Amino acid sequence: MTSLKELALLFLKLGTIGFGGPAAHIALMREEVVQKRKWLTEAEFLDFLGAANLIPGPNSTELAIHIGLRQRGLAGLIVAGSCFILPALLIVWLVAWGYQEYGGLPEVNHILLGIKPVIIAIVLQAIWGLTKSSVKNISLGVIGVAALGFSFAGLNEMLVLLAAGILGIVAVTRRQPITVLLPFLILTYTLRALAAIDSENNPAVSLSRLFWGFVKIGSVLYGSGYVLLAFIRAEFVERLHWLTEAQLLDAISVGQFTPGPVFTTATFIGYIMAGSSGAWLATLGIFLPAFVFVALSAPLLPRIRRSKSASGFLDGVNVASLALMILVTLQLGRSTIVDWKTFLISAIACVLLIRYKVNSVWLIIAGGVLGALVLGN
Repeated sequence: MTSLKELALLFLKLGTIGFGGPAAHIALMREEVVQKRKWLTEAEFLDFLGAANLIPGPNSTELAIHIGLRQRGLAGLIVAGSCFILPALLIVWLVAWGYQEYGGLPEVNHILLGIKPVIIAIVLQAIWGLTKSSVKNISLGVIGVAALGFSFAGLNEMLVLLAAGILGIVAVTRRQPITVLLPFLILTYTLRALAAIDSENNPAVSLSRLFWGFVKIGSVLYGSGYVLLAFIRAEFVERLHWLTEAQLLDAISVGQFTPGPVFTTATFIGYIMAGSSGAWLATLGIFLPAFVFVALSAPLLPRIRRSKSASGFLDGVNVASLALMILVTLQLGRSTIVDWKTFLISAIACVLLIRYKVNSVWLIIAGGVLGALVLGN
């Protein structure tokens, strides 16, 4: 039987060397638990990966939690997930401290000015890949376009996801695009009045509100970790005004050049808003749902994965998540691509990422160097 110490050491290692995002994390886990240690068969590993895709939250972290649960029950679930998150949490916490102390210096600002266009390119690359995998048919394309339109009009992002999930179920049985779009319009206008309920504007940072805000995000966030931008922006930039657009983009930058889950962006944002207490609470809030969902869903997974309705709901939610991601990228791009230099950095980064598959970490470093040398003059 696998010991808790062995689980802890493995996932501390993976959390420390896990650069490159969820795809890299998944590849590293497969190498360790399937090929090297033989804890799982290839089929079992794929089952767990599929299970992680069926529930909200960070897929690679949930895969680690599933592996821990399989090897040592609930204790393994906690140890594997926590150890995978811990290295990134500590690194991002230190970076956030340095950002608060030195982020206002002109030299640091110039570096960040070079990094931000690269981050836009990284997100565009993710959108490119996600579009090919998530828009599987015309009906889902219609749902995605409608979700983008209503998100642009200001509808609450969780209502958009819910409506898209319901319409994903409709699309499973009714393939014609018009039969998907019509109920979307009806449901959206019905729910639009409810969006005002969530429009509270509270300028004072509350630790409890910060914690529950991240719990809410972690509970509903499907798709790529990059969709996190949309939810954090809606909650903490637009709704509560606790965070600026620039700070959000800086947080995403930090999440990119540090190892481990992209969701530790929450650690950085929590620190910016409320110091060390905010960092720990934000991290706990955004990851807690993943532990709960894995523990609750694992016994039900065989039945859920065979469900046509569950599959349709997930497809709808995924295309709506993509729509939210596109909208936020457009909004952030307007404040980031401000001249020909920043446009050129972003365009070159896009080509290198999509055409030549260059590691994003190296491009972020290059962007920071260009920012210091070129944008600082």
